[in-house]
Amino acid sequence: MFTPSQHDVRRFFCETFAKQRNRQVLTPLEAMAHDWILQHPEYEDALSNVEEALAADYSVERGLSNPFLHLSMHLSIAEQISIDQPPGIRHAFIDLAQRLGSEHEAHHQMMECLGEMIWNSQRSGLPPDGIAYVECVKRR
Repeated sequence: MFTPSQHDVRRFFCETFAKQRNRQVLTPLEAMAHDWILQHPEYEDALSNVEEALAADYSVERGLSNPFLHLSMHLSIAEQISIDQPPGIRHAFIDLAQRLGSEHEAHHQMMECLGEMIWNSQRSGLPPDGIAYVECVKRR
């Protein structure tokens, strides 16, 4: 299983942004990431300089939104939907997106549920509860 470091993730998004700006060919994962970058133009400054990105502090105490975490969550959710893992997440997403009239907003709602599932898992020491995650999305 691949477990990228914080710097790996930040470098990936910055390099993807730079490759697209330079009209270089993107890998399939980079293309998917770039689609989300395009939907978040407010992150362009954070993605423009890899050295600044690596040094940036997005700690809770600073009260700043972490663009790399946000984009990573979009990618994770897109992958979950594409393979329907946990089972039922694709259908829950489709229903939520239809209710909200926006796939992007549905992703943002799902991020709340994903974050809750991860927090509960870390707090309890138990594996992530995919069933609870899907149920949370259905309740949104």
